[in-house]
Amino acid sequence: MEIIIISIVAFLTAILTFFSGFGLGTLLTPVFMLFFPVDIAIGLCGIVHFANNLFKFFLVGKHANKEVLLKFGIPAIIAAFVGSWLLLQISDLEPLFSYSLFGKQLDVFPVKFIIAVLLVIFALLDLIPFLSKLEFGKDKLPLGGVLSGFFGGLSGHQGALRSAFLIKAGLSKESFIATGIVVSMFIDFTRLSVYASKITTYTLYENKVLLISATLCAITGAYLGNQLLKKVTLKFLQVFVAILLLLVAIALGMGII
Repeated sequence: MEIIIISIVAFLTAILTFFSGFGLGTLLTPVFMLFFPVDIAIGLCGIVHFANNLFKFFLVGKHANKEVLLKFGIPAIIAAFVGSWLLLQISDLEPLFSYSLFGKQLDVFPVKFIIAVLLVIFALLDLIPFLSKLEFGKDKLPLGGVLSGFFGGLSGHQGALRSAFLIKAGLSKESFIATGIVVSMFIDFTRLSVYASKITTYTLYENKVLLISATLCAITGAYLGNQLLKKVTLKFLQVFVAILLLLVAIALGMGII
C-alpha cells in the first residue's frame, strides 16, 4: 500500500515542481512519515528528490543563472550541512502544540511552524499589489540560500523558501526553474551525505522497490511538467507560487504536513 500511495503522490507533485520550483519534498516527506520514523522518512524522500532533480537537471539545467548559483547556492550548501546535522540531534524534539481535528491528533513542531510564518510573509510579497513590486536585490540571495539550505537539511522543506527568494531575483521563467533545480540538487547531495549515518544499506535494500517506483513516477511527472511549462507565463508562475506558498504554510502551521 505504501508503494502505491507514495508513488502516486510523487507523480502528481513532480508535475507541480516545474511550475512552482518546489513541492516534491514538501508534500512527499509527510507521506513518507506515515510509514517510517521521521529521520528515515526524510532520508528516503531525499533520495527520490535527488534522483528527480538529477533528471530535471539534464532537461533544463543549461538555463541556470551562474551568478545566482554562486550567491545563493554556496550558502545553501553550507547551511544544509548544519541543518542536516541538527536533525540527527533533535529528531525526538517535542511538538510546539497539539490539537485534534476530525478525531485525529495533529502535532505542530517548532521547525515547521517557523517555516510556515516565513512562507506567509513571502507569499504576501507576491499577492499584495504594492508589495509585489518589490524585488530582493542580489545582496539578499545569500540570506535566501542560508534559510533554504538550513531548513532543507533540517526538515526536507527547502524548495518553498528557495522559490520565494528566486521568484523575486529578476530571473526569466526558464532560469528561475533551472537555477532552483541546480541549487536543490546540491542541497540534496549535502544532506544525503549527512543522513547516510542513519540510512543503512539494509534500509535501502529493504525499500528498493518503493524507492525505484517513487523515483520513476517522479521522473514521469517531471517530464510532463516540463512539457506544460512551455504554455505558462512568468506572471502566472509568480501568482501560482504565491498561492502554493500560502497553502503549504497553512498546512505546515496546522501540522497537516
